[in-house]
Amino acid sequence: MKLWIKIIGDGRIKKQTIYSPERFDFDEILTYLEEACNILDEPTPLLLKKHLRHLSEFNNTTFKPVDFVEHVDFDKMVVEIFDENSHKEKEKK
Repeated sequence: MKLWIKIIGDGRIKKQTIYSPERFDFDEILTYLEEACNILDEPTPLLLKKHLRHLSEFNNTTFKPVDFVEHVDFDKMVVEIFDENSHKEKEKK
């Protein structure tokens, strides 16, 4: 499992990274998000129940500027969880 984090501003991706922990554990999602934000040189957003629910149900969530304590210069941060292996298995079928 990996996290794809996209910083979106003015309708386009300004920055992005794929963060792949050695072993994915949903309980560590905040740690993964902090480390990915450090890579992007962006502040870490507040992780609310609604974000966790979207991640667990839909494998993605969106953070808006109000979800950050610090000022951000983008419209939104989109975080997606994906499993590269399941995509490859679907291609084989």
